[in-house]
Amino acid sequence: MLTVVTGASGFLGGVLVRTLLGEGRRVRCVDLQQGPALEGLDIEWMTADVLDRRSLDAALEGAETVFHLAAVISVTGDPTGQVWAVNVDGVRNVAEAALAAGVCRLVHCSSVHAYDLEATESVTEQSSRAVAVDLPVYDRSKAAGEAALREVIDRGLDAVIVNPTGVFGPYDFAPSRMGGVLLAMFQRRLPAVIDGGFDWVDVRDVATAMQAAESAGRTGENYLLPGHHVSLAGLAAIAADIAGHKRRLITLPMWFARIWGPLADVASRRRSGPLWYTSESLHALRFDPAVAGAKAASELNHRPRAIEETIADTHAWFTEQGWLGAANPA
Repeated sequence: MLTVVTGASGFLGGVLVRTLLGEGRRVRCVDLQQGPALEGLDIEWMTADVLDRRSLDAALEGAETVFHLAAVISVTGDPTGQVWAVNVDGVRNVAEAALAAGVCRLVHCSSVHAYDLEATESVTEQSSRAVAVDLPVYDRSKAAGEAALREVIDRGLDAVIVNPTGVFGPYDFAPSRMGGVLLAMFQRRLPAVIDGGFDWVDVRDVATAMQAAESAGRTGENYLLPGHHVSLAGLAAIAADIAGHKRRLITLPMWFARIWGPLADVASRRRSGPLWYTSESLHALRFDPAVAGAKAASELNHRPRAIEETIADTHAWFTEQGWLGAANPA
């Protein structure tokens, strides 16, 4: 049985591929380039672009299951148009290629951001989607990507959608934006945090839930994959305890951060790293409703591990990489 993973070189992709290989499965990894997350793994590799249908047809040939993870995450808008193109047109292309290839099941990794986080105090699978023009473009692109996928489901594709919250954890080779924040916390490079929070879920629990969605998910259904709601100050306190720090970070009020948001937007486009709060990242921290996980718990047996375990494992993994104690990750 051939399993294809798009976006396999990414954070979640690398963890999912490891999980699939652990079950003895044959895995074809598809991405624009092969990253360190896949080094040394017994995989098939194929270069393909989700915006190039011909390359996708070749990449999905013979696949029984496709896990579609390829996406562009952004908290700085969409200045080049790539966010919308990959997250909407790319989803449509993969779905149509999967239908043409006779794929038995496609599992699409969307996001909690596909829902309108401003509209409710508790997000469920029935909550309204992020379609209002004043919402962040990333949120709107994830909602539009799901809509594009549903058009192909209506034509016969067997597909399931999962919507994880804020993903973090070990095996974060880049590291991701949230991984960079944790690394900065461990290294005491983060002088302050904003008075806000979000729901955070371990990357390994998301990978496990995606596998469950492959076998137990119902066609056309969404499954929210939450973890635990914790403030940034709470994350910093846990990280400090694990790293053995005594000093606690200053917590700045949200209004202060919002004043500087427009300037941070400009700065973030010029400088990579976790230290800038942009208008769009502040949006996520301001509107952080509870995320219902009952459906995934019941149908996918989604049981997120303790957040302390995730942060401890992440600290141990960063230590193994030799990143702690350095000014920047290697």
